[in-house]
Amino acid sequence: MLPKENRLLKREDFEKVKKEGKKFQGKFFGVLVLKTGGDFSRFGFIFSTKLTKKTVLRNRLKRIFREVIRGLLNRLRAGYDIIFLGRKEVLDKSFFEISEETKRVLRKAGILVEK
Repeated sequence: MLPKENRLLKREDFEKVKKEGKKFQGKFFGVLVLKTGGDFSRFGFIFSTKLTKKTVLRNRLKRIFREVIRGLLNRLRAGYDIIFLGRKEVLDKSFFEISEETKRVLRKAGILVEK
């Protein structure tokens, strides 16, 4: 589970990122990034019913993405609000494929620091 300070929770925060954020497109998900200048980065996940009507699958995807981000936290720059937007292609991907694509997209966005 992501630490509370690393979660985007308020509707206003989601709306601000959606309105002002820069979009980066991955192979099977999109990422909206907004630089906030805070002490830590926060993450939100949007997997709508357009993706799948099955709540179990949407929740599974959120758990996978949270776990990927949790593993990368010490390698991510602070001061960003980031929203992951799922696309249909993500439904049949494995944890490893999602993890690798997340790293690629965050590297492209300049948020992932190589160590």
